Amino acid sequence: MILCLHIGNTHFVGGVFDGQDLKLEFRRTSSTRISVDEFGLFLRGVLLSNEIPLQSVKQVAMSSVLPEATHALIGACHKYFSVEPFIIRSGVRTGLKIRYRNPLEVGADRIANAIAAVHHYPDRELVVAGFGTATTFCAIGPDKTYFGGVILPGIRISLEALVTRAAKLSSVEIAPVDHVLGRSTAECMQSGLYHGQIGMAREIISHIRNEAFQGRQPLVIGTGEFAGLFEPTDLIDVIRPQLVLEGLLLAHNMNS
Repeated sequence: MILCLHIGNTHFVGGVFDGQDLKLEFRRTSSTRISVDEFGLFLRGVLLSNEIPLQSVKQVAMSSVLPEATHALIGACHKYFSVEPFIIRSGVRTGLKIRYRNPLEVGADRIANAIAAVHHYPDRELVVAGFGTATTFCAIGPDKTYFGGVILPGIRISLEALVTRAAKLSSVEIAPVDHVLGRSTAECMQSGLYHGQIGMAREIISHIRNEAFQGRQPLVIGTGEFAGLFEPTDLIDVIRPQLVLEGLLLAHNMNS
């Protein structure tokens, strides 16, 4: 079995694959101050509580956007699984033609998402929309050219900014809202957060369509913690919550 792990800004996400089948998915809050043993004991507990023996994990693939936590996770792989993890970083094979001025700047999670997207939807013009701590968009051509993307504050960051910078605003539940006009402060905030993300996403996808695809409509793939919120809309064509884990598995196999 292969253990795939991604350290994001907000959550640490993991999955166990048996071949191509995702047998287990789990997550916890990310931390820059986590230790080797905290990582290792967490992984050990998750696997054993789901009846997956530690010795069945033969390989580990990982990516991280938190350099401070990366070293601890590598140490946990050594100590608890006796495995040298494969890490998505500069120099590994991705199968993508990255058009960034500096390809090293592309986030590991965005690379993993793109690898999985072109695998599942070959020869298609694609936009991968990631709804997590940040909301991101990546444009990918049918020849696997990674044209570039867009990064903007995610829905949770927007909520935190409102709560911390406006004295009379309190936190609200992040939820889909079927109307725009709110009749309470909480409803107004929920509407603004939800429909604000939709409006920004529509505008950005429209520009991507014109700049990268000569006006043609790409397939829009939604992923990330909050992607499911936008399923009732026509914003996203398909939602794949485990895209980053699938991309890690594919990258690992590509480099084996």
